[in-house]
Amino acid sequence: MSQTQGEDRPTVLISAAVVASEAEALLEEAGLNFVYTEAYPSQEALLEAAARLRPVAIMHRQGFISGAVMDAAGPQLHIVSRHGAGFDGIDVAAAEERGVTVARAAGANSRQVAEHTMAMILSLLKDLPSLTRAMREGAWEKNARATRDVAGTAIGIVGYGAIGTKVARLADAFGMRVLVYDPLLPSGSLSGPGERVEELGVLLERSQLLTLHCPLEETTRGMIGAAELARLPKDAILVCTARGGIVDEAALLAALDAGHIAWAGLDVFNKEPLEAGSGLRTHPRVLATPHLAATTPRGAVSMATAAASNIIDVLAGRLPSLEGALVVTGWALQGAQKSIEGGR
Repeated sequence: MSQTQGEDRPTVLISAAVVASEAEALLEEAGLNFVYTEAYPSQEALLEAAARLRPVAIMHRQGFISGAVMDAAGPQLHIVSRHGAGFDGIDVAAAEERGVTVARAAGANSRQVAEHTMAMILSLLKDLPSLTRAMREGAWEKNARATRDVAGTAIGIVGYGAIGTKVARLADAFGMRVLVYDPLLPSGSLSGPGERVEELGVLLERSQLLTLHCPLEETTRGMIGAAELARLPKDAILVCTARGGIVDEAALLAALDAGHIAWAGLDVFNKEPLEAGSGLRTHPRVLATPHLAATTPRGAVSMATAAASNIIDVLAGRLPSLEGALVVTGWALQGAQKSIEGGR
């Protein structure tokens, strides 16, 4: 572990080995000490650190923040602030029971993840991984291969939030036919390009390429399994930069082996880091990256500073200023929320 000087100051526990220095500067300016764990800390490591440091806040990047970790931190823990948009690595129900605020860096990385998604889409539509591999092996397939057109390809987007809408705009700019499924959207026209499809099964049957941008929740865990993959057209492409657990990885490998799914582009996995022996690492029809779609210079700074700002706001008794940041309103903030709602 590493930490700042001034251990008499309130402490923020950061569940990672590093975050952007701009976030460190914000915490220091606010009079806060910060302490890192190792990368991908185990539950035991988090419990030990929380019990020893008694943090007022946890900035969550890696590992799982359980109710037990919150209990180990003690009653002075006010907030668990997510370094990113997805909060499946935090036991939200446990936080609510304990009156701990949960906030996230909503939208801070949406542009970066959309760009990474589009890079995967273009690469796989053009068969770039296999063409590159063949060139390295000495082949010259100019007259033996053809790739797909991007324009006119039907892309099904599951989840039309900050990332999904940006993917839709990028896909639309390339002339793709955009289809959208998101049961949480209010009725009416979409905020961006695309045709709204009311049923997931219908979207699957119409999509030559499926890309996932929904949160991991009980309703979405295992949402894309063997039956759903079978409903996609033959030679469809699957891209997931959302969360591991949405796709049944065993079913995906089987569909790839059977030749029904032509390609899978994955930035997220059920267990991270992805195990060295996983077939997803070595399958010739998988383009895999290590959950870094959001990790660009701008993206890293945006996520870290948003997470730090949420901590500073909550410790000062303010609601987070970032729109969409609040997941759970802790006991210390409930008065502030009521005051704002009463003034409307």
